[in-house]
Amino acid sequence: QVQLVESGGGLVQPGGSLRLSCAASGSIFSIDYVGWYRQAPGNQRELVASVLSGGSTNYAGSVKGRFTISRDNAKNTVYLQMNSLKPEDTAVYYCNADIRATRYSGSSFYWGQGTQVTVSS
Repeated sequence: QVQLVESGGGLVQPGGSLRLSCAASGSIFSIDYVGWYRQAPGNQRELVASVLSGGSTNYAGSVKGRFTISRDNAKNTVYLQMNSLKPEDTAVYYCNADIRATRYSGSSFYWGQGTQVTVSS
């Protein structure tokens, strides 16, 4: 059984920073893709940033230059460093990962439970 657990959310003032973590545990052979998504009230869930196993990254235009996604393969953990936060970044942030349990198994996508980020003065 694979679990994804996000942490690091909270309340921060505009212009501040937070670092979110997404830790995967359980039966894991490889993690091919990890994405951070966010969903604000009344809005659809949107992709914020993603990273592939080879290290390639992708960012939404609204966060490019402010957010940085990185991964620690030894810890099965992906981070989202968020700088220069704005009130419009307020949302529940979720991580999503494509995980292969064994060398011979197919991969499946998993979601974490989400962590609230609130940017407000």
